Amino acid sequence: MAIVKKTKKLSDKEILQQIKDTGDTKLFGELYDRYANKVYRKCISMVKNNADAQDLCHEVLCKAFLNISTFAGKSSFSTWIYAITYNQCIDFLREKKKKQTLDYDELPPSKLDIPSDDDEAIEQKFLFEIELERLELLLDKLSSDDKIILLMKYQDEMSIADIQKILQLSGSAVKMRLKRARDRLRKHYLKTYGNA
Repeated sequence: MAIVKKTKKLSDKEILQQIKDTGDTKLFGELYDRYANKVYRKCISMVKNNADAQDLCHEVLCKAFLNISTFAGKSSFSTWIYAITYNQCIDFLREKKKKQTLDYDELPPSKLDIPSDDDEAIEQKFLFEIELERLELLLDKLSSDDKIILLMKYQDEMSIADIQKILQLSGSAVKMRLKRARDRLRKHYLKTYGNA
């Protein structure tokens, strides 16, 4: 009982250090308790399906547990697990989209729901998808910290205050990181696509 109380008072960093020092993976249970609900909420907000979110949450926490030795401590544990959560959900959504596209392609032509008289709408959708594809490629070139903070701000529409709480940074630090991440994204865009 005393060990449990002591563990609850430790910071994430201290728990991780104890895991590395002692090899006692039971300590991961405390990190699990701290992050399972947060990871689940992030998954449900991205995939919009309870069963899928539960599966993804389990996968994220298993992946974190299995890769705990690779955690270098360059960012906080919460940022690291947030990055795993984002990547797991994004991979899941890509696979789901790919499967839906395959299913869609297998339908007979008469079943395809494409408005033949609205070429402009089709063209806009095509252009939008190209831009999303470019954005995904550019985001993959960024560090996980840059990618996460941009996704939090622009995909999840989180406020500076919300990002502050999650990343445990000051408001000015969040603004600075966002600016730097946007600048790096812009540089990658110009380098890859020029002014196109």
